[in-house]
Amino acid sequence: MKQEYTLKFDPDAAKDLAKLPAEISRRIFKKIQDSKTDPLHYWLRLDGRTDHRLRIGDYRAIADIYSKESLIHITKIGHRKNMYENR
Repeated sequence: MKQEYTLKFDPDAAKDLAKLPAEISRRIFKKIQDSKTDPLHYWLRLDGRTDHRLRIGDYRAIADIYSKESLIHITKIGHRKNMYENR
């Protein structure tokens, strides 16, 4: 059986999630929760970067995944049009 990963939300990512409409926020949180058992199946590494992205419809979550620590550190959540600048 695979090790379930621990989720850690950056304070900014938690604020990003809280600002979204409740239905979208629930959907994003559920998808992140679902990814804990096999994160590399759900999360894709971003080109030329060390972090990963999770696609949830028009929204994205950005995270650093630490396999040795079994940790998914979510750093940013938002609409796809705003996600990749200033990083």
